[in-house]
Amino acid sequence: MWKYVKMLQYPVNIKNKDLQMAKYLVTQYGGSNGELAAALRYLNQRYTMPDEKGKALLTDIGTEELAHLEIIAAMVYQLMKDATPQELRAVGLGGHYAEHAKALYPTDANGFPFTVTYFATTGDPLADLQEDMAAEQKARAVYENLINLTNDPDVIAPLSFLRQREIIHFQRFKELFEYYKAKGYK
Repeated sequence: MWKYVKMLQYPVNIKNKDLQMAKYLVTQYGGSNGELAAALRYLNQRYTMPDEKGKALLTDIGTEELAHLEIIAAMVYQLMKDATPQELRAVGLGGHYAEHAKALYPTDANGFPFTVTYFATTGDPLADLQEDMAAEQKARAVYENLINLTNDPDVIAPLSFLRQREIIHFQRFKELFEYYKAKGYK
């Protein structure tokens, strides 16, 4: 089922440690508008799409969101790689260090852990696709906010790539929504 290619969908090569940015960026790992929530949302909703076209699209985008999760993980890891416990504590990551050291753990930027309440599935293709379009717009907005929080081109480049993918996903979901609406699904 899977062919693992040992490279990221977009390369991540961050040279400068930035613990504050790592703290902000983790929200796209485990926050309400992040990649984990999107992947689980779409991979769950695919089962109740009314045809193979919808199932395929949600499978493709849900799987791509897992690749995005890997990009975010690489970014957070590289931003924190050489940090000392004292440096982590100074930016408010002492609690994270106490529980997880430098390991990734899905939280938002405030340290609240991931929860499945971040996404919904209704079994109604139009309702689910509307939620998916909104989720992609919220993720795009978060990426724009994150870009505004840094001036490091090594951080901005992958964030810009991910932002653009949110726009493409929104467009694909909108196309499927219009297709189902025209077919009379309610």
